[in-house]
Amino acid sequence: MTHTPMTIEELKRMAGIIRCDIIEMICTAGAGHPGGSLSATDVVTALYFRLMRIDPKNPGWPDRDRFILSKGHACPVWYAALAERGYFDTKHLATLRRLGSILQGHPDMHKTPGVDMTVGSLGHGFSAGLGMALAGKLRKKDYHVWVVIGDGESQEGSIWEAAMAAPKWKLDNLTVILDRNHLQNDYCVDDEMPIEPVADKWRAFNWHVETIDGHSMEQVVAALEAAKARTGVPTAIIAETVKGKGVSFMENVADWHGKAPCQAEADKALDEIRRCTCEI
Repeated sequence: MTHTPMTIEELKRMAGIIRCDIIEMICTAGAGHPGGSLSATDVVTALYFRLMRIDPKNPGWPDRDRFILSKGHACPVWYAALAERGYFDTKHLATLRRLGSILQGHPDMHKTPGVDMTVGSLGHGFSAGLGMALAGKLRKKDYHVWVVIGDGESQEGSIWEAAMAAPKWKLDNLTVILDRNHLQNDYCVDDEMPIEPVADKWRAFNWHVETIDGHSMEQVVAALEAAKARTGVPTAIIAETVKGKGVSFMENVADWHGKAPCQAEADKALDEIRRCTCEI
């Protein structure tokens, strides 16, 4: 369980490694969701390598922090973080979406070490996280529950039902991070079904709300650390992100929501990510 939290610079380099893992595993699988995986990478990296109280050798440790990727189609970022953190061998990343693999197209808590909740049906992961946080309060546990949701996912009514319930129970052990990359499967979120003013909506539901640059590791870490220390209310972090972050031809292109790169595209993407990481 002993783990030295990474520095900001170390987190930035690890985010680059995880982005490379995402590209390689989706290319190998020939299917997957690169756009939303890449946009959530910095937040997920900060959680797994600095913020969360976890033990990769004991995934079911009762006092661990919980993490749920409610937008489960972005599971490549979760799988990469789990592998790099030591929950399972990185060789499994090459088996994404294969029959019998521990890494299915949506996370399965019965197959993947470190996955705390099976997710895929949008909006449901947040409700599960709410239940975990409430259970922690009732059992007088001090673990924290972290839930990453999508902005397209925020069109689901179940998101707002859970948002209404958390402040009632004063679940200050619950933090929701909205991966606000502005794109969903088909087009722009605000053209499909507008969610703005999204920060004001969370405030109206009596959450403490912070808006950050979701690709500034300094801002990400500061917001997550403040959320873990905050008492009395749950926290919602609106992380402004770029879909496909780190790969020039994927950035802000809705078509890369759920399309795998061919080998030539993957090679170009990996070169861009590695060059950027080397400059850190």
